[in-house]
Amino acid sequence: MSQYGFGTGTMWGTATQDAFGNTLAVPTPLKFGELQDLSMDFSRDLKVLYGQNAMPVSVAGGKQKYEFKSKFARMAGRVFNDLYFGQNMTTGTVMAAYNDNTGSNIPSAAGYQLIVAPPGSGTWKRDLGVIDANGQPMARVASAPATGQYSVSAGTYTFAAADAGKLVFISYGYDTSVSTGRVITLQNQEMGATPIFGVDVAMKFQGKSAVWRFPNCVSAKLSFEPKQDDYLQASFDFSAFTDATGVIGWLSFTE
Repeated sequence: MSQYGFGTGTMWGTATQDAFGNTLAVPTPLKFGELQDLSMDFSRDLKVLYGQNAMPVSVAGGKQKYEFKSKFARMAGRVFNDLYFGQNMTTGTVMAAYNDNTGSNIPSAAGYQLIVAPPGSGTWKRDLGVIDANGQPMARVASAPATGQYSVSAGTYTFAAADAGKLVFISYGYDTSVSTGRVITLQNQEMGATPIFGVDVAMKFQGKSAVWRFPNCVSAKLSFEPKQDDYLQASFDFSAFTDATGVIGWLSFTE
């Protein structure tokens, strides 16, 4: 009886080497959450021999490529790092940004300072600018701000006496502790080594299944596509290559 496929199926990636060329002793399989699209393109070059006539007299196969394109919706730092970046990742902290849409009035008391308090007992890290009530950016200076200017140190914003009482909107970056948080540090490194991972794909429909496995893959592209009124999706492109025995993968069908 014929076998049919429906939907994108499920895909897992398992890193076996990091970006520094180190073999991972205990590989961790990672699921691509909310897989939206998956394409697998197997292609070969054809070399065509012609004589004096219009039609070819022989056709031979040349180089082959096994290329994959996927799109998934669940953001997972471990997936991005293990399968594309392969670099140093720390846990327990996240970087965040506070975009001020409420505003605060500059105090009239001497000093004319506003001290920001990052959410979740976070730690102020970087200034992301100050906007006045007219939507105009204020200029940051090292010290002694004049009207329309401000200075900042460790989350304390200082303004000019002439701006006392004015409404301002302060945005900033901060770090906060989150037990599940992950931060990937992207380093400039020598060309050559790149993360290597295996891919498993499973599709089930009407009691039958198709399973494909490619144990040696590398990724050429990871892209993010934020949209104004839709979910962010990540696109992940990769290619497979053979192992030491010349095997590139396996295709299994119930049929």
